[in-house]
Amino acid sequence: MKYQISGKQIDIGEALQTHVKDELGAVVQKYAERPTDAQVVFSKNAHEYVCEAVVHLSTGLTAQASAKATEIYASFDECAEKMEKQLRRYKRRLKDHHKERANPVETLGGASYILAAEEGAEDAEPESLQPMIIAEMETKIATISVGEAVMQMELAHAPVLVFRNEKTNGVNVVYRREDGNIGWIDPGNTA
Repeated sequence: MKYQISGKQIDIGEALQTHVKDELGAVVQKYAERPTDAQVVFSKNAHEYVCEAVVHLSTGLTAQASAKATEIYASFDECAEKMEKQLRRYKRRLKDHHKERANPVETLGGASYILAAEEGAEDAEPESLQPMIIAEMETKIATISVGEAVMQMELAHAPVLVFRNEKTNGVNVVYRREDGNIGWIDPGNTA
């Protein structure tokens, strides 16, 4: 597994990096058989250290967790506990999907944009129909089943997930509805 361990405006020592690799590696190996890479970012917010971890698995799932504590090691340990709890919760489902899938999940490249919100624009007419793009990033769109997409959305605590349906090969969307249920949009399956 490849690790990317960094700090936002704080120095990350060699001892902390070794601790992160050992502990996170043990947690991920225990519950997921083929992790591909992990990113761990440490930052400081007032008097607290914040640890954010993202682990990509070969099954196409992404597990992420974050934690805060007054000590940097404690923030990582709490983050690792959250990651372990999340992976343990999904262990059965992860193994079931892993058995069916011989190769890692295919991903497509895509562009992701962040659009600027206009201040006080709730009632006003927009000056232009072209929104101002303030950030552009590359994102990956996985080719997975609908069940895996729902699980990925829950793992990421995301309100919506765009994916390529492995059965129809079309782009689909799953989202959390206001009533708590999950919605699924399949544009290729219209009656």
